[in-house]
Amino acid sequence: MLLSLFVGLFFAIVGGLLLRIENSSSHREPILTELIDQLLPQTQCRECSYDGCRPYAEAISSGKAAINQCPPGGEATIDQLAKLLGREVIPLNPDHGIHRPFRLAMIDEDQCIGCTKCIQVCPVDAILGAGKQMHTVITEYCTGCELCIPPCPVDCIDMIPPGDNERSA
Repeated sequence: MLLSLFVGLFFAIVGGLLLRIENSSSHREPILTELIDQLLPQTQCRECSYDGCRPYAEAISSGKAAINQCPPGGEATIDQLAKLLGREVIPLNPDHGIHRPFRLAMIDEDQCIGCTKCIQVCPVDAILGAGKQMHTVITEYCTGCELCIPPCPVDCIDMIPPGDNERSA
């Protein structure tokens, strides 16, 4: 009888320790990071000061970044993150940019010199082309991050609303 009591007590203690380990923050953090990452717009634009949405999600999860650093996500993403994390909704931090409507990159193929600088910076491989050949944007892959615009030496990339076949002015 006493042996049964000790065995039961032993398993209760071990079970409690395992439950505590299972619920520790180090095990929850990857799950929380994944949930946060799913709420982010996946533009990989780096406006949040991180190298993409996943690193920003990791920073939020670990408490190193605020929930208001994502201009592409805007207020909607801030609201969702606040709800998920049980935090107060705060306005978008203007130091990281402003929220704009979603737009896609479009390359003026007549002006493109084929330098490949846009291809090198595109975080989602949405630009197709080769050296000294014209390039084009695969609109299904473009996230609208605008990282392709600054390196273009001939200024042949515009951001346009989805479905708009005309170049923006």
